[in-house]
This record gives sequence, C-alpha cells and structure tokens, in this order.
Amino acid sequence: MFTHKHPYKPFISKNTTKLIVGTLPPPRFHKGILKKGDVDFCYGSIDGLLWPILNKIFNLNLLFETTDSAIQQRKDFLENRNIGICDIVESCERKKIDASDLGMVNIKLRDILFYLKKFPKITSLILTGGNSKNGPEYHLRRVLKAENISFKVVSNEVPRIHQFYYEKRIIEVVSLTAPSGSANRAIGSNQKYKRLKQENPKFNTFEFRVLQYKKFF
Repeated sequence: MFTHKHPYKPFISKNTTKLIVGTLPPPRFHKGILKKGDVDFCYGSIDGLLWPILNKIFNLNLLFETTDSAIQQRKDFLENRNIGICDIVESCERKKIDASDLGMVNIKLRDILFYLKKFPKITSLILTGGNSKNGPEYHLRRVLKAENISFKVVSNEVPRIHQFYYEKRIIEVVSLTAPSGSANRAIGSNQKYKRLKQENPKFNTFEFRVLQYKKFF
C-alpha cells in the first residue's frame, strides 16, 4: 500500500475571495520525481488542464517548465486575482500508484471549514470536480453533513452550483468539469457540448472547459 501525501500547503492570503478546491496532485509530486513540463506547484502537472485553461482565459503567457519562474508566475496570478488553493485531501493510501480519486482509501481530509473561518473574505469555492466518489464535492458534502450545515442547490445544470451558510456569510460552491483527460467522456455526452460541436466541428473539450471556467474565474 502506497501512502500518498499532499506535497503543498494551502495557498491562501488575507485577501482571498475564491478558493480552488480539488483532491490530490499525481503521486509523482509527493515523491518529487517530476516529468518534463511539470511545474512544482499546485495543479502543476503537464497533463493537467487547469493552468492551460487559465492561461488561455487571461492571456498569462505562462511557462510550463520545472523552474522557480514558472511557480512565481502562478503565485502572482493568484494573488493579483485574490484566488487561493486549498485541496480538501491531506493524504490517502493507494494500492495502485496513480492519480485516480476512486483509488484513494484511508483518506484524511484537510479542515476546509477552519480555513473558511480563518480567512473571512472567502465567499466562493471552485471545485475541480463533482460529486463522484472521492471527488471534491463528495468530500465537501461529507464535511458539511457532519456539521449539520445545509448544502442547498442553486443550479443543477453543469456546472452545478450550491451554497451553504457559514460564519455569517453565504459560501457559493461551483463544481466545474474536472481539468483532467478522464472527464472528456462526460463532456462528450453533454448536450451543450454536442450542440457547439455540431455548429463548429473544430470545437473541442478544452474549449468547452474554457467557456465554462471563464464564468467563474
């Protein structure tokens, strides 16, 4: 059994208003054995799509390389936009060494409510995945249920939007389509995607995510 720990502390400042919440980066980040093009920072996998999507939306001219400059670019963007990152999983165990959420067992969660209390300007959680087993929404629901905090539906259309009341404020929760290749099949069956693809055969799953993410970043 392989113990998979999160290699990065939450990246949050006193002015953070939006918090990106996922699960764990690929195990190689925990081991410190990175691939060419990986950035040694949250969501830094060269195979992931979060930073390429944000790069496209905001014209950031990001570097995709294992350098301090690439890390600093991402930190500067987050601070300038008052965006933080706090993945909800602290550690887990795995039989198979991969990045699958389903493969996680003996999961230890971070205290997401602690950070919402500590940083009172946070009013939005942007989840990088939905309510499938061990996804960020799945774990958030468990945390809120344990505290008897109501998780109310605002919109059931993809991306789903919920909200809950905590520390005298409403927290909006958006469950985005995951920025990983494994979510492409779900996108392919999405009616909006099918319509846009029919209108423009060159339209692809990356562009679909760009349209979706742009509304919430």
